[in-house]
Amino acid sequence: MIFDSHMHTKFSADSEMLATDALAKAASLNMGAVFTEHFDYGVEVDGKPFNFDAAAYMNEYKNLRGAKVRLGVEVGLRKSAREVNAEFIGRADFDLVIGSIHLVDGYDIYYPDFYAGKDKATAYRKYFQQMAAEASVADYDVLGHIDYICRTAPYDDPEIDYTTFKVEIEEVLKIITERGKVLELNTRRFDKARAIEELVPVYKRYRELGGRFVTIGSDAHRVAAVGNYFERALRFAHELDLTPVTFCQRRIENF
Repeated sequence: MIFDSHMHTKFSADSEMLATDALAKAASLNMGAVFTEHFDYGVEVDGKPFNFDAAAYMNEYKNLRGAKVRLGVEVGLRKSAREVNAEFIGRADFDLVIGSIHLVDGYDIYYPDFYAGKDKATAYRKYFQQMAAEASVADYDVLGHIDYICRTAPYDDPEIDYTTFKVEIEEVLKIITERGKVLELNTRRFDKARAIEELVPVYKRYRELGGRFVTIGSDAHRVAAVGNYFERALRFAHELDLTPVTFCQRRIENF
């Protein structure tokens, strides 16, 4: 069974999706589901902290958990949050820990303030350099959405451009493979042919360096997004000789 290994329900500050609705959509697509609620220390959206009660989460969803449903977390990786993240991860028996870069130099890169006064090269190098620094020391299973910065970057061409950022991206990929971590294939931007095209050399190099596995995740915050573009993602993985997996009790599990 294919798993959508990245989605957010009402326990995430930026989602109101109900678990039962998400699971109904996943079942209609013959998919399993991994909930990965946001834990981003010190971050707020509309006054709501990107935090949740791990015990309450596990307790409320314990009867859903099973062969087709896993319970995970997405932690925001940055130096100031290392100890807090480690403590939070230890509070519950998560199936999957996704580590993601959402803030750089204290700025949420979803918003314009981070990009003010920076050209694309400066902004993206800072992003990948922080990714490498945190990926080398953090506790996580999967590195989330390597192209996250492309979602809202205000440049004429927001794509990664592997040729330009090869040194920085390769450092990230070497760290992931050397530590035995997995690279996520996030389908949020798989509606764009160019976005897919620019990811090809990144994942190709990941495979060349010894990476074998990917998780596939929609990053759904609403029901309509669950399982989006998975056929494209599965084809992408197959063409690059990468094996889609999910996690159970923080161990790789093949479909």
